[in-house]
Amino acid sequence: MSSMVHQLLEVLDKTLTGKPANKREWDYKIVPQTIMKTLRDYKLLKTFDPENPVNTDESLADEFWEAGFALALELGMFCPETGRIVKFTEEELKEGLERAPKQVYLGIGKDKILLKHRRPEDPTPPAAAMSALGLIVSEELYIPICQSIAQYRVVDILLGCTFEKILGRSVRARTPYETLAGFYEAQAIREALRRAGRPGMPVYGVEGAPTEYGVFGGFIWGGFEPERTIAICLLPEPLVLSYRILHRVAVAVTVGAPLEAGHLFTIGGYAGPPEGAALGAVAGHILQAASMQPTVDESSIIDGRYFGNGGREALWALSVANQAKSRNSHVMIHEGTAQVAGPGTDMILYESAAIAMTLVASGAAVIMGTRPAACRYPNYCSGLENKFCAEVVKASAGLKLEKANEIVKELVPKYEGKLKRPPKGKSFTELTDLKTLQPVKEWVEIYERVWRELEDLGLKKP
Repeated sequence: MSSMVHQLLEVLDKTLTGKPANKREWDYKIVPQTIMKTLRDYKLLKTFDPENPVNTDESLADEFWEAGFALALELGMFCPETGRIVKFTEEELKEGLERAPKQVYLGIGKDKILLKHRRPEDPTPPAAAMSALGLIVSEELYIPICQSIAQYRVVDILLGCTFEKILGRSVRARTPYETLAGFYEAQAIREALRRAGRPGMPVYGVEGAPTEYGVFGGFIWGGFEPERTIAICLLPEPLVLSYRILHRVAVAVTVGAPLEAGHLFTIGGYAGPPEGAALGAVAGHILQAASMQPTVDESSIIDGRYFGNGGREALWALSVANQAKSRNSHVMIHEGTAQVAGPGTDMILYESAAIAMTLVASGAAVIMGTRPAACRYPNYCSGLENKFCAEVVKASAGLKLEKANEIVKELVPKYEGKLKRPPKGKSFTELTDLKTLQPVKEWVEIYERVWRELEDLGLKKP
């Protein structure tokens, strides 16, 4: 057996032997109380600065790292199937961080790319992983939507959408429908990439897998190729290490696919204020490295008041957490942009620019987007907002934190008043010529206007 399988077995053993606890106690007592105690002990409460959405004090980021490591050591993770707390020693946490790769090649042939660890203000461009992230789309539009994103060479990695139906049937979780849907997604993405002229492009999979069954179907022979597919292993709840997720880890480890571990800490959830979400994200990063053996790690943040991360609190928490992680470990950071405005609006572009610049300047190695209208409306997406987001990702490489903060401070007032009631925008068929898969004129004009505004603020279009 490989060393990765042995490491997974050791984690599984811990799920059977850890201290007993119940889920309610974990969610409502242990986690929130420990986070708040750690914030107080390390004097990190009220460090959020609403006037500066991008943190520029890297010593503060290091303080969050120190506190986050202490939190990871004290908390551990909860396994709901066994009702046990999975704890790691200080040595095991450090070994998990050290074991993670600093770089990896992904893709096949001329579409192969190199992912590398980045630090704040790093001139190395991050990878742009684009998608209609988490969006439900009609079966007949699935391949055109994926092709419309992959056609832009500035996009490095493709993540598929979520099928509304497969061959006219609804996908039901934990049934053979889901297993078949995982394989069907792999086939559809392969066809979209063939049509886009990028057959070896790196991808993520399985996006449309509500449980582990979709991953089982997606990685069987003829499905997603391990040499170019990052297996998605996202925790439904932060710090909760369920067997549903460890099944996914087991698949990735046994087929030899790179792995994305991830979670979302919610501002206003049990992490509390922006400082609590940032602290939880750092602790989650450390614990996921020890428990899930990620190739790339996502320990991200969302604001529960509007389910996006373009507001001041979320941007600040993302910046301080990612600076803490990228300065103090070599784990490659994956981060997601969570927009709430719909496609075809200038707001989704302003959000994308602010979030992407914050993440790139703070050291993220892979930036994922887009998530139009917070996934509220099926088929509300297009290729152009993904092209724009990928361009901002590339243009932000080497951006100083002070400059990023300066630009973001100009962008946030353009949309923050609409975060809770954002514009719906338009659907894929309204924004795209279905014969050429090119954006319609009105959408291009908005895109060009916003890019001119960014260039006036000092961001050069790549």
